[in-house]
Amino acid sequence: MTHLQAGLSPETLEKARLELNENPDTLHQDIQEVRDMVITRPDIGFLRTDDAFILRFLRARKFQHFEAFRLLAQYFEYRQQNLDMFKSFKATDPGIKQALKDGFPGGLANLDHYGRKILVLFAANWDQSRYTLVDILRAILLSLEAMIEDPELQVNGFVLIIDWSNFTFKQASKLTPSMLRLAIEGLQDSFPARFGGIHFVNQPWYIHALYTVIRPFLKEKTRKRIFLHGNNLNSLHQLIHPEILPSEFGGMLPPYDMGTWARTLLDHEYDDDSECNADSYNTPAKNVEKDLSPKSMKRSQSVVDPGVLKRMDKNEEENMQPLLSLD
Repeated sequence: MTHLQAGLSPETLEKARLELNENPDTLHQDIQEVRDMVITRPDIGFLRTDDAFILRFLRARKFQHFEAFRLLAQYFEYRQQNLDMFKSFKATDPGIKQALKDGFPGGLANLDHYGRKILVLFAANWDQSRYTLVDILRAILLSLEAMIEDPELQVNGFVLIIDWSNFTFKQASKLTPSMLRLAIEGLQDSFPARFGGIHFVNQPWYIHALYTVIRPFLKEKTRKRIFLHGNNLNSLHQLIHPEILPSEFGGMLPPYDMGTWARTLLDHEYDDDSECNADSYNTPAKNVEKDLSPKSMKRSQSVVDPGVLKRMDKNEEENMQPLLSLD
């Protein structure tokens, strides 16, 4: 075992060997092979190429050198292409801070039975008057940056549960294709995290419709890991044990405290709201939301035409088939 594996338990070391092809005897050579590819992309500013940093990309791509390098390049390219998102990229930024305090994201205290960190989002908590969807994405990315420092999570990964209870049609109409594309690019294509499952619970019919629209932009591997449970929490419990879930998800633990993860990141600054008001949240993030223009999606276009959505009556909603996938 090298010093780069010092933070791993014996069980996780074995998992890294079996599932990720991680070999302590060739670890430094693997890292160097990825580092040597940096010169092939002079258009990208690689701000970090140290061993520990490159290792997380190798783990995210099961030690396939080229795939790990491609992810590394996309990580920095995403940041270069969305500079405004990463200005004032810290927990105390007013927009990020408010998103964190509302549980974007939250993190459960217990890992699942695979050693994965469980992140939770309560979609209806979004306060549109205080921060933007871009701020929420920034808060999630910032949180992942902090969590991925843990080598155990580099190997074991994450699970995400999104509760759509009371998420309104008006809120859903803000989920434009450009915004969703920005999130997909940032989380699926440009970040070295392993997501073992993304679970939707209590989703209304218009979230089903939204998912149908974004599905083609998801990788096959991602699609297979998305589970739409609706109100059927029993199917969620088949995959994540209720003993470690809060009561909102039919679990045995008390209701989730939205400030849990925010307090970890903000520490003594959690209760300092001097900067946080409706007029002072991060201006660059506002501008990002206005200026989103991914090549393959029209700007400021609703994910699903509101006219189409309104024509779906209650019978259609009731007859909509669940999209739960357990493969």
